[in-house]
Amino acid sequence: MKKVLLLAAIICSFASCKKNTTAPEIIPSAPKEAEIVEPAGNQCYASTRDSSIVSLSFNVNSHQEVNGKLDYNLYGKDKNEGTIIGNMKGDTLIADYTFMSEGVSSVREVAFLQKDGAFIMGYGDVVESNKKVVFKDKTKLKFDADNTLVKVDCKE
Repeated sequence: MKKVLLLAAIICSFASCKKNTTAPEIIPSAPKEAEIVEPAGNQCYASTRDSSIVSLSFNVNSHQEVNGKLDYNLYGKDKNEGTIIGNMKGDTLIADYTFMSEGVSSVREVAFLQKDGAFIMGYGDVVESNKKVVFKDKTKLKFDADNTLVKVDCKE
């Protein structure tokens, strides 16, 4: 009887091994296409409030790099005209603003939050670093809806 049970166990183990020799078929899923971000082209935004005008025009390349112009013509203050160079980081534009004011060239960091088809100017504590004014802590920037630039037609 022991021999019969031993023989049955051996036969069953061979039979079960034969069944498991065929691995289940694995079908690879189709590779996902890489997301291609097209350059956005020229974009223009402006804010007109209390006789003050702020205008922003820029383009974004496929690497989310931004370059363009930013002009502040604030009522009762000297006009600042300059260029921006920066990056879109998610929904936030962080850029260096190089401008002339009273004949002096300066550089300061600017931030704009893109929301509902507009850009809201950001502000926060600043420090001077490497001859430019930068935000002390970008995670603590505040965006005030009163400082919203809306999309406008670009001037050629």
